[in-house]
Amino acid sequence: MTQLEQRVLKLRSGWELRPWQLTDADVLVTASQDQAIRRWNRLLVNSPEEGRQRIERMRQRWQAELSAIWAIARPDSEATGLIGWGDIDLQGGSAEIVYWLLPAARGGGVAVEATKRVSQWALNDLGLHRLRLCHSVANPASCRVADKAGYSLEGTMRSALLHADGWHDEHLHALIQGDI
Repeated sequence: MTQLEQRVLKLRSGWELRPWQLTDADVLVTASQDQAIRRWNRLLVNSPEEGRQRIERMRQRWQAELSAIWAIARPDSEATGLIGWGDIDLQGGSAEIVYWLLPAARGGGVAVEATKRVSQWALNDLGLHRLRLCHSVANPASCRVADKAGYSLEGTMRSALLHADGWHDEHLHALIQGDI
């Protein structure tokens, strides 16, 4: 990944996935305050400065080949979501997807389209073999995204992730080379 520039990935719907910019720091603060995002994600950004630090870490983690995170936005507009890969293991050929959307972007299919697009990038451009999508069993919206994006449900991991309200069982979905 250190040889690759993080490029903009276009979506058919007109949305795009673009690298986070320092000017997007306020969006991370807003997202951190959204009830649904806080419920399902570990996003705590209390100030624009913390947002800028997080964006700098995104860039550093790209260079270290540990993650690949994009902003979801309309062209020339403020970010309204986040999507990408954490826990990248280039030698082992795997990664785990992370995503969230602000309320204005929810319900229109952009999460599914963005998931499909970053999955194609991870399998084809990055050469990964196995992609994971994990979510709380209490989050049916993420289960629908996984299903519509072509991820197979492999099972339930008991008490797998600590959320603010306690330990949650998680569904494990996967997409492997050859599925799409």
